[in-house]
Amino acid sequence: MIRRLENLGYESAALTDHADSSNIDFMIPRIVNVAHELNNAQSVRVIPGVELTHIPVPLIHLLVQKARDLGAKLVVMHGETIVEPVAAGTNHAALEAGVDILAHPGLLDLKDAKLAAEKGICLEISARSGHSLANGHVYQCAKETGANLIVNSDGHSPSDLLSEKFAKKVVMGAGMPANSFHTLLDNSRELINRIEKLYI
Repeated sequence: MIRRLENLGYESAALTDHADSSNIDFMIPRIVNVAHELNNAQSVRVIPGVELTHIPVPLIHLLVQKARDLGAKLVVMHGETIVEPVAAGTNHAALEAGVDILAHPGLLDLKDAKLAAEKGICLEISARSGHSLANGHVYQCAKETGANLIVNSDGHSPSDLLSEKFAKKVVMGAGMPANSFHTLLDNSRELINRIEKLYI
């Protein structure tokens, strides 16, 4: 995947996988090791991370902290997408716990979008089929509250990786002006710079 991103001209990428209590301590150290190896061998800066997925709401804060303790530099929460039975309250608990990105937050409310803005947590405009159905709503919430947005492939296989051309289409498909793509790209760079200052 990283070689393909290098070929697409990416500067950096987060390497994540879905995790919960059953695999977090197995997965994150391996991603950290792979990221370290790749960062010494090729041009794309690899950020080791995790996507916490279908976590019971009372455990979210604990697992966000555990992910960071295990070496995840970027913590993503699988948000309340409209195409999966994610527990109600996941978005809010993830924001309270201080994740870096709330992925596919579905029909999030303005209160949570405002909380994301206050905490500097990015909301995802998703390129993934299904998750992308609420992109327009996410954009409107961010527009109203000042929350930062990023565009994300949510890539599970090489065919999911975004070219710049397709990422611009995803942004426009969310109802955003065409020039918004550069703002979202800047938001991603700012997030990566913040992570590197804190952890690397």
